[in-house]
Amino acid sequence: MAEITLTRAQSRAVDAAAIERCGFSGMVLMENAGRGVVELLLDWDPALAEAGAAPIAILCGKGNNAGDGFVIARHLEIRGACPRVFLLFPSEELRGDALQNYEILRHTNVPIVDLSKTDDLQAQLQSQTADAAWIVDAMLGTGAHGEPREPIRSAITWMNQHKGKRLAIDVPSGLDCDTGQPAECCVRADHTCTFVAPKIGFATAGNILGQLHVVSIGIPPRLIEEVIKS
Repeated sequence: MAEITLTRAQSRAVDAAAIERCGFSGMVLMENAGRGVVELLLDWDPALAEAGAAPIAILCGKGNNAGDGFVIARHLEIRGACPRVFLLFPSEELRGDALQNYEILRHTNVPIVDLSKTDDLQAQLQSQTADAAWIVDAMLGTGAHGEPREPIRSAITWMNQHKGKRLAIDVPSGLDCDTGQPAECCVRADHTCTFVAPKIGFATAGNILGQLHVVSIGIPPRLIEEVIKS
């Protein structure tokens, strides 16, 4: 699988094939993605699961990338870490698997902070996450392109200035996964956990990605190859 790269359209097609041809549900794929990220994160920084460890701030948009963030938060809590979730959009705008995982997260003790109506997003983020060891980018996924709009733009600017390490989920917010072209406002990640296979634009993305890690979400390699060849 190391030689395979996916375009934006192929990434969607692989997910669709897994659901339609293999019988996966979107929830299972999202669960596998989030759990896989947590396993890597705690391998890199096992102190995050110790008593009194620094918190992990998870910035969530409103699409499936946010859903990944909710799963990550839940599994971090299960493993003894201290995640905090920050909503950049009202929860009423969540849909599908992201909404379902948000509802599951509400049954945990993970703090969920709605920053969608704040007048000064960066000040609020700083006041509530100054002690965070890691900042997780669960804002924009592979479907995004062009310049990020508010409130994500302000969140990216703040994230890039934070002293904690930055972890991007699937793709750094603001990076076009097909062209590898970063927007003017783009997360500069220390680590990027991408799902299934690297995206085609990563080859020219430079240091935007930090260290790249491919996370399996359980889709058979043969199915991925069939989708790419079709």
